[in-house]
Amino acid sequence: MKEVIALRRRLKWTSTNIGELCAFISYAQAFPNGFLALIDTYDTLRSGIRNFLLVAYVLHQLGYAPIGVRLDSGDLAWLSLECRAAFENFAREHGVPSFSTLTIVASNDINENILVSLQDQGHSIDAFGIGTNLVTCQAQPALGMVYKLVEIDGKPRIKLSNDMSKITIPGRKNMYRLIGKKGVPLIDVMLKSDESPPEPGKKMLCCHPFDAGKRVYVTPAAVLPLIFCWRKGRETQQQQQQQQQQQQQREGKAKQGASALFLPPSPSLDELRNFTKDQLQMMRPDHLRAVNPTPYKIAVSATLHSFLHDLWAKEQPIAELE
Repeated sequence: MKEVIALRRRLKWTSTNIGELCAFISYAQAFPNGFLALIDTYDTLRSGIRNFLLVAYVLHQLGYAPIGVRLDSGDLAWLSLECRAAFENFAREHGVPSFSTLTIVASNDINENILVSLQDQGHSIDAFGIGTNLVTCQAQPALGMVYKLVEIDGKPRIKLSNDMSKITIPGRKNMYRLIGKKGVPLIDVMLKSDESPPEPGKKMLCCHPFDAGKRVYVTPAAVLPLIFCWRKGRETQQQQQQQQQQQQQREGKAKQGASALFLPPSPSLDELRNFTKDQLQMMRPDHLRAVNPTPYKIAVSATLHSFLHDLWAKEQPIAELE
């Protein structure tokens, strides 16, 4: 750890994300002979590749051989060339020729068309991670889902990425469906867990998480909670009771005007199925059509929007121009 931090200072790479660097150090300590790091969590070139090189160099000095990096978002062809250039420059400047041939792995829903495109563009990728498009029939496509960490011991965490769609919304949250006067869902909105839920008849500001120009005021006729906690983890009985009381209070406020939309406690499979069918029937037909459907609006509260962007600014590495 000390050696890595000292090298970071010496190279003046102190703007890299320190949490990512600590994760790489822990990973290298656990798997010193298999250090291949995913480097796009915050910023591939301003943080990820530099943090990898810091840890890889110390591993090399200890007699281990780092393997390389994995790219999972952004312009894979261009990023691979930039990473290869970073490897070669580091190898030359620090006298470690083996670093110029470190492995670059690429993933991110790769299929045959992407492989052809990468070949046409030119790249420096050594290996491809192909999962979904290798084992899934395209006539019956998979629903890709990923669990992302948003909080550790009560501390909100965020994942940044070159792909906007992969940036996470940090912290524990609640989510509600706002129903209009005609009984049609208008928008789903996310709030911080400590915010009061939307109330029927009360106007609220709904914001696009990442596009500051997209905002709308919504006055719901009814409010439907979309997140239900069925089982607690390691909390004490007292904590569970407090959480349950808070959840019941939130649901009680939101339930006004939408009592028929609520799931009963511990619902059966039939009740879950009927609830889902009822939700689909409420949707506008243009949201459900197979060809060119109208996107359904998803938003965050103004409080969560500010919180997201404050944390984003704090965690995003700052570029340096020389």
